[in-house]
Amino acid sequence: MKTITLAWRYLWSRPLGAALNLLLLSLGLASIAFLVLVGHQLNKAFERDLAGIDLVVGAKGSPMQLILSGVFHIDVPPGNIPLQAVKALEKHPMVASIIPISLGDNYQGFRIVGTSHAYPAHYQATLAQGNLWNAPMQVVLGATAARQLGLALGSRFVGSHGLGAGGHAHGENPYVVTGILATSGSVLDRLILTDTASVWKVHEDYTAVDADDRAVMEEERELTLALVRYKTPMAAVSLPRFVNTTTEMQAAAPALEITRLLSMLGIGTDVLRAFAGVLLLTAGLSVFIALWSAVRERRADLALLRMLGAPPGKIAALLLTEAFWLGVLASVLGVAGGQGMAALIGWMLSLDNSLLIGGLVWPPELWVVPALALGVSLAAAALPALGAYRVRVFELLQSR
Repeated sequence: MKTITLAWRYLWSRPLGAALNLLLLSLGLASIAFLVLVGHQLNKAFERDLAGIDLVVGAKGSPMQLILSGVFHIDVPPGNIPLQAVKALEKHPMVASIIPISLGDNYQGFRIVGTSHAYPAHYQATLAQGNLWNAPMQVVLGATAARQLGLALGSRFVGSHGLGAGGHAHGENPYVVTGILATSGSVLDRLILTDTASVWKVHEDYTAVDADDRAVMEEERELTLALVRYKTPMAAVSLPRFVNTTTEMQAAAPALEITRLLSMLGIGTDVLRAFAGVLLLTAGLSVFIALWSAVRERRADLALLRMLGAPPGKIAALLLTEAFWLGVLASVLGVAGGQGMAALIGWMLSLDNSLLIGGLVWPPELWVVPALALGVSLAAAALPALGAYRVRVFELLQSR
């Protein structure tokens, strides 16, 4: 205990130097903690929202755009596809099920998604209040959407055209809230779900000129995209090619596109990881210089300790404990800084109703941060501690 207390006092005997070393170590560790936390939460978000979705079918365009707009709802879709084409695809022998998705409107930035009861069932969502819709113009709110919009059962509102706030309001067709989903941590939390017929009704009522025009619209109804589950693993080989070559639609494999996305994001993370490595290397060198200088400056103290009976190992342990204190403080500040940056990113994404990240989590790989903190600190202290261990009392007294 005396060694621990004395090491703490020695560490802060030069507060500016200790603070600088602590800052350098903490910044490098915070960068690494941030990368670990965001990477972990992004992977969890992708795994959670993509679970069970084998293929996304939509209009011709960018496959990545289909995945981001249809699964994560953080992009605009490339267009619409005919309802009849989706019905025909549903009858394909390799298709187990299809979940229809219709987009086009929002309420205060939260997307109104026309779909079927299979969509909340796919994510095993449960109702916190009320019931699922059983007629057009009834909606079920995700937990985040309900909380931020301040809507309750029986509330009425009108959607706005487009996927972002500020579009034309469909005032002639109000929605009524019949249910609120419990928090699931999935994409459903930030969506407003309704029947596909609601989306058709809102837009047909808005654009139809007469009864004949409405009849034509009903025959030419469209969906935005479809989420497909395979009946057999062999479908992964042939079904995407079948859709892309024989239909007017496009098929995108979520697993392939997310792998591409993560590889693109990897360039930025590599740069940040390299920056964090440079900071840690600089911090380790700074700690080494500080402790080496401390050995030279404290020769009188070390001589007194040796004369009072402290063995060489005790002197070396004093320096190692000082470095240990530095590592402990840096690991706490680094993890706190990484959590803070991840929470900030999560808050910024929540403003756009984007991916749900930013909560306080501790994945197993985060233990690398305190391990690095202690490793760098103790490694930097090893040579000064060895030097203090080898110096004899006579030499220490002669240096006075």
